[in-house]
Order: sequence, then structure tokens, then C-alpha cells
Amino acid sequence: MEQLTIIKIGGNVIDNSANLRQFLLDFTALPGHKILVHGGGKIATDIGHTLGIETKMVEGRRITDVETLRVVTMVYAGLINKNLVAQLQAKGCNAIGLTGADGNIIKAQKRPVTKVSPAGGDLEGEEIDYGFVGDLDESSVASATLQNLLNAGLTPVLCAITHDGETQLLNTNADTIASAVAVAMSPLYQTRLVYCFEKKGVLKNVDDDATVVREIRTQEFDALKAAGTVAGGMIPKLYNAFEAIKKGVSAVYIGKADELNQLEKGSFGTKMLN
Repeated sequence: MEQLTIIKIGGNVIDNSANLRQFLLDFTALPGHKILVHGGGKIATDIGHTLGIETKMVEGRRITDVETLRVVTMVYAGLINKNLVAQLQAKGCNAIGLTGADGNIIKAQKRPVTKVSPAGGDLEGEEIDYGFVGDLDESSVASATLQNLLNAGLTPVLCAITHDGETQLLNTNADTIASAVAVAMSPLYQTRLVYCFEKKGVLKNVDDDATVVREIRTQEFDALKAAGTVAGGMIPKLYNAFEAIKKGVSAVYIGKADELNQLEKGSFGTKMLN
């Protein structure tokens, strides 16, 4: 079975031009088929402020009203996506930039009004309308279309904009997109999923990059949570990682973007295994 690598990058890579250039070189050098999934960084927020559009967040999630949707569509699907594609072309990677609407690749459902979780502090129990935010399910990703693009020698670059099939564009979390794409492609390829963020991986001591936990298996996850090694925002990241593994993804990695060249050497970040 052919290998496919799906890599998600966030704002910490996109917002630093030097780091981004090196990352894209390392991404281009990866063997086999690959797909890049990206978020928006601070650019959408900055442009929104310039236009007088206030950013509203609840539990770390962006409220996407009509004006915000216009901004993130322009920034994610336009400015960032096409800049990434242009830079990849310059490095010899024949990339194609896509939203979920292009080729009907990712169809989402508009998130219903939901109650804030028990960790929501003063907002606990309050009903929140996240606006034009898209959620995914197991039928959302058109894996055959992505396979056709890969077989044609193209590298898809997917932004965080999806659609509902009824003309409505939706803002969808890029981590969620990367996981859904990896799960959908796993029957077709030996698929590995890589999340690049600002840390070197899961750390025993969050302030010491030398304390990277190199491998975590599913049965070890609860013990690491109980010990406090995995805490805060890392808990949902690892939960999603292990959910992807349960659904057929061969391995999930979490590590620092500027160390991606270590992936083939087996020394990149933290590797999650079944």
C-alpha cells in the first residue's frame, strides 16, 4: 500500500515567513503522496480588526458571523492558500489549493446551537450560536476525488473553509479537517497524520524541550493524564489523535514544524500508536 502523509500547520508556522519557507522545503522533500492542511494564523484577526470586525471567541473557538465568514474566506481560501501554493510551486511541488467546496471535497454540516461545557466558567450552560461553523462526519470527505488528484501528481493544499452542499460556505477547524481527511484516506493508503505546532511534542515538563515523550500508546493515554504529563489543551489534541488511530490511521505525530526533516529519521516529536 502506498504511503500518504497529511500535515496540518497552524498560525505559529504561517505567521513566521522564515519558518514557513523552511517548513515548505521539508514538506516538499517528504517521500510519497502528501496533503497539506492549514489554518489562518493571526492574519484573519488582524484584517478583521482593520475592517472594524470584532473577533469573538468562546472556549477558544471563533464565532463566525456573516462578516467574519467573509474575512476568513478571503484570508484562508485566498491570501494564505494561494501564497502557500505559489511557494510550493517554486520549490518543485505541484500543489493545488482547495476549499471544501472545490470538487465537493469536504461537505460539512452547520453546527447547531450548543451549550457551553462545564469548563466554560461564567458561560457554563449558556446556549451559544457559533454561526457559520461547519462540523464533519464520516461521510464528509470525498476520498476518491483526493485520490484522483494525488494520482495526477498533484499535492492538495486544503484550507479551513468547507461548504454544506446548499451554497453556504462554512468555517471548519483545521485540526478537525486534517483528522477527517486522514481517516477517510486510510483505506486507500498507509496514512500518517502530522500536527505541527510550537512545541517539540508531548513534554514531561512543559518548560523543557528536552523532555519529549517519543511514543505514546492508546493504553498509556489515561495514565499520562492522571500523572499530569498530558494536561490542558494537549488533552483534546491527543484524544483526537487516538480517535484517528482507532479509525485506521497508521500513526499520528505531534511536533515542531522546524523539525519536520526528522520525520523520516524516526526522531520527530511524539508518535501516537495503537
